[in-house]
Amino acid sequence: MSAKTLQIDDVITNLQGMFHPRLQTDRLQHLAGNFPVVVVTGARQVGKTTLLRHTFPDHDYVVFDASLDLEDARREPDFFLLNHPPPLILDEVQFAPEVVAAVKRRVDRDPERTGQYLMTGSQQWQVIRTLAESLAGRAAFLDLQGFSLQEISDEPRGWLPRWLDTPDDFLAWARQGRRYAGSLTEWLWRGSLPRAVAIEAAVVPDFWSGYHRTYVERDARLLAEVEDWQDFGRFARLMSALTAQEINYSQLGREIGITPQTARRWLKILEGVFQWLALPAFSGNPTKRVSSRPKGYLADTGLACHYAQLSSPQALTGHPLFGHLFETAMVGEILKQSGALPTRPVFHHWRSAGGAEVDLLLERDGILHPFEIKLTAAPSRRMASGIEAFRQAHPHLRLAKGALLCAVEQPRWVSDGVLAMPWNLV
Repeated sequence: MSAKTLQIDDVITNLQGMFHPRLQTDRLQHLAGNFPVVVVTGARQVGKTTLLRHTFPDHDYVVFDASLDLEDARREPDFFLLNHPPPLILDEVQFAPEVVAAVKRRVDRDPERTGQYLMTGSQQWQVIRTLAESLAGRAAFLDLQGFSLQEISDEPRGWLPRWLDTPDDFLAWARQGRRYAGSLTEWLWRGSLPRAVAIEAAVVPDFWSGYHRTYVERDARLLAEVEDWQDFGRFARLMSALTAQEINYSQLGREIGITPQTARRWLKILEGVFQWLALPAFSGNPTKRVSSRPKGYLADTGLACHYAQLSSPQALTGHPLFGHLFETAMVGEILKQSGALPTRPVFHHWRSAGGAEVDLLLERDGILHPFEIKLTAAPSRRMASGIEAFRQAHPHLRLAKGALLCAVEQPRWVSDGVLAMPWNLV
């Protein structure tokens, strides 16, 4: 029997016409039922506000702004909260950090009452630092990213939990499983932000141009002092060309004439506004010679395509970034699905001194789950050699069966311990 598919026209209609359920909705409700404060963090336009307001439609709602002290919230935070009793949604709380201390005082009066304050934040440094220090033990954090393929396709669970829990039964299930019906190139070119997924293709470049100016540069300016914004813009574009690669700060600096220290600081700024993420190198045995450099990814392939000046999905075909963008997107898929798990896994990459590598290692319950990502429709045993090399280098570790994410039509085993699975499985 062929796999079930969802027509792309139906996908776009659903996105434009109604709220789109998120994989983390149940987790959000669970956290709100057990903690006085829940903080949803993530980049601009990933859907944080929509998720909260749809999940808790009866809550009072306030959105803060960098240029306006709404109702004297920053000057008189206690009076502000007096006028807005819980349950309350506080949107973009990084623009009113004074409110956080007032929230703490309120929560401490009734610490057993759950779901009092739900907050969002788009600047990682300020939000995490302020809230973690002020609301330790009182707040739970939930990271939200753009749409996963499962969310676009209205699939409530996703394949990752099934793979982690029952890999031996996965093949039979996956052969009958649903597929995302859109093309690979359009998915990568549009990116995963809800608005970029839903709008007409003709205006997608305009969306990403405005996103860079309105959010990436604006939030970065608010987060840290950067003297030369032209160089910073060049730096952001350079990072998009280096997505899915190991990070060499000296090389980054030489590319645009800045010091390695400045390159490191600017990359931290991109991380701080959720536009960049890094996977640390795995080192289970300190005596082994392995790469110690982190591997970095631009947060959204749509923004990377904008920085690379790709005008259409067709422009991706044959482009040098195609494979790197595919890996970026698939790593993002695994991270998005893992956010709905009860305990968030730990992620690494691995590369030996001899060049053998594993793109992604997911560590959960003391077990390592290896993933290779290859832009191919004809996977072979050789493409799983990195996983076997890791197994031989770390024979005493608990290593699960491996997955090779690729463009294969149907899932199949390419070795005794590695399953090739379709990129568009939902």
